[in-house]
Amino acid sequence: MMPDHPRILVVEDEPNIRRFVRTALESEACAVLEASHCQQALHLLKQQPLDLLLLDLGLPDGDGLSLINNLRTWSKLPILVLSARITEQDKIKALDLGADDYLSKPFSIGELLARVRALLRRSQAQVYPESQCYRFGQIEADLQQRRVTRAGEIVHLTPIEFQLLSLMLMHTDRVLTHRYLLRELWGGTYVESNHYLRVYVRHLRQKLEDDPSQPKHFLTETGIGYRFQI
Repeated sequence: MMPDHPRILVVEDEPNIRRFVRTALESEACAVLEASHCQQALHLLKQQPLDLLLLDLGLPDGDGLSLINNLRTWSKLPILVLSARITEQDKIKALDLGADDYLSKPFSIGELLARVRALLRRSQAQVYPESQCYRFGQIEADLQQRRVTRAGEIVHLTPIEFQLLSLMLMHTDRVLTHRYLLRELWGGTYVESNHYLRVYVRHLRQKLEDDPSQPKHFLTETGIGYRFQI
């Protein structure tokens, strides 16, 4: 469920796509603003209180990646990239610069709205934090107490496993790239060592998922990274 009447800026130079996205968002009671150029978008971003940015990368007066880079110097506004660029490197670059999620064109209304709801939920949770306690399935995780239980029984995690779990919980519904996770867990010299992550994500699935072979919470974004969802 979305918060009441979220204000969303759609930055897209194709009128038909803007119309398609506006119609979908307005069906969920969103207030939609539109821009077709980087400079127009930047003006609106500085003048309007917004809840979410939907951003195409190929714009007439510049690259959307530059806009992401600029925005992240002064705003934490959630960013969902909507782009026809579908290579893993394009997605990784946008996410590393500060985008929160990436949806490749063409996309369905259902998937668009699901991604929008997830980002709005996460941003609301950050604005109104209740505690450092998280619950999913049979798991309860208290990050402040460094205590994880499964159906009331203590789950023993190594320091790295706990740190990885904490990062994923604190960024629920956000794609975390391999590079980001490796840098946070082991430092800059390990940013190409994706096999370390595979091992520790597998450990978390074995300890915390009902069925580790079909995970519901610790999800793989192929070639990009991982996403935690409740």
